[in-house]
Amino acid sequence: MASRDFDPERMLSVLAEEGVKFVLIGGMAAILHGDVGVTVDLDVVPDREAANLERLARALQTLGARIRTEGEPEGLAFDCSAQFFGNLYPDSMVNMTTEAGDLDVTFCPSGTQGFRDLRRDAIEIEAAERLHILVASLADIIRSKEAAGREKDRLALPRLRRLLDRLREHDTGSATTITSDPTAASE
Repeated sequence: MASRDFDPERMLSVLAEEGVKFVLIGGMAAILHGDVGVTVDLDVVPDREAANLERLARALQTLGARIRTEGEPEGLAFDCSAQFFGNLYPDSMVNMTTEAGDLDVTFCPSGTQGFRDLRRDAIEIEAAERLHILVASLADIIRSKEAAGREKDRLALPRLRRLLDRLREHDTGSATTITSDPTAASE
């Protein structure tokens, strides 16, 4: 079941409805901070707690997740279960295609210690009406992209550093949708 359209709101909504604890990282997280980059997938870092992996598996089943791989546009079926995710190495990444687009789950992105590390400086953002998610801080996104060292990350880093400098100059983040105070995000 290959993704037809990229619908990040649907993916994030399903994760939120299932109560999955996660931090959004990667290109979409940077965009929510104000980056002008383009992305066609979501990157999430879930908490590895067993109950959370159960919720993650349910959300991914709802989205019809399949392993994304070249040569298989429909993706490959896999054991989408908490046990599967619990048995992965801490630095594993699972690239999936879903009915709502591509979704990558990573437990310990490059340059980070995973969910708890990223959650510490994450900010709550209203990604859509009544959809509040934790988004990695721009500094953590930059840290991860620096450590990953991929060509696409190296190309994005100067732009992201300039954005971080601008946000720090304004000292309030960006507009009203980005806030470190979760109660203020709904205002």
